[in-house]
Amino acid sequence: MALETSPESPAPVRTVSGLLAEWIGRLGGIWIEGQVAQISRRPGMRTLWITLRDTEADLSLSVVAETTVVDVVTPPLTEGQRVVVYGRPEFYAGRGALQIRAREIRPVGQGALLAELERLRALFQAEGLFATERKRPLPFLPRRVGLVSGRASAALRDVTVNARLRWPAVDFEIREVAVQGVAAVAAIVDALADLNAQPEVDVIVIARGGGSVEDLLPFSNERLIRAVVASRAPVVTAIGHEQDVPLVDLVADLRASTPTDAAKRIVPDVAEETHGIAQGRARARRAVERRIVTDAQEVARLRSAGRRNLRRRIDHGLVDIGHLRARLVALSPAATLDRGYAVLRAQSGAVVRDPREVVAGDRLDARVAGGSFTVGVEESS
Repeated sequence: MALETSPESPAPVRTVSGLLAEWIGRLGGIWIEGQVAQISRRPGMRTLWITLRDTEADLSLSVVAETTVVDVVTPPLTEGQRVVVYGRPEFYAGRGALQIRAREIRPVGQGALLAELERLRALFQAEGLFATERKRPLPFLPRRVGLVSGRASAALRDVTVNARLRWPAVDFEIREVAVQGVAAVAAIVDALADLNAQPEVDVIVIARGGGSVEDLLPFSNERLIRAVVASRAPVVTAIGHEQDVPLVDLVADLRASTPTDAAKRIVPDVAEETHGIAQGRARARRAVERRIVTDAQEVARLRSAGRRNLRRRIDHGLVDIGHLRARLVALSPAATLDRGYAVLRAQSGAVVRDPREVVAGDRLDARVAGGSFTVGVEESS
């Protein structure tokens, strides 16, 4: 029955605590799955406390267990390990806290982990998150590279050192976070969000060295997968060794086989680019030289053709001039005089064309082919 209370008749804390303990006690024994976030064991005590964390949400439960229950777990219980716990929920009225009193703890075997990974793989496959067409190309030369990796890790050094050997001016925005264990997923997701909030970050690399299936589990976590899918900047993953393929590799825009390989993918090699530019310049120079030679040959052919054409036109012009000259000579007064004719001019210089233009006694200038002389008019008719 519901507890009836009012401002005038409130329930004491002890009553509420007692009811909570009663209600929670009715739940009975249950199996719970989670990840061991912390183990607190005090020397000499027969009881220890375990913080059991949900791998998909920011939730945890306190588990109390006898050392005899924990010490029989094989392999030995460690932080970061996924387990299933059989226990009875208890409400500890003294602290007002909920806890699980464990009666049995079983490590989640690798077979179960792999089965869960296959379930997630099928889910993401069905959603099209592995599709090639959704993967984005990387920028040729990023303004800034975001890097998410373990604190002072070999993977971090491999990416930064090898990238700077290729392109010394590369600029990194680095987030050093936990990359295994109960805090890894939240830390990596937060780092992705932080880097995506910076517009100058053009590509993000998530790098981690090798490890066991359990060590790499955070990189197959659904929350992390969806954060990578939602990333503004293209994401490059370099997780574990080449044979390791966590699910994040399948949704990333580019999967690098190793952190060193990631360094080669995110920036160009300045030596290769310089060599390529030199080769390009040499090819361009040869192309220009070939074009100049070809154009010079074409100009020479045009000049030769122009010269021949001009020579033909000049020759034709000379022939035409010769014809015109012959006609001119034939029609000129000098030619008429050569045939025995004479031209008579009066003293005024006018050419005499009619006998009536002169009278006896006039003196006329006579011009013949060989020269000129003066004649007198004796009679005109």
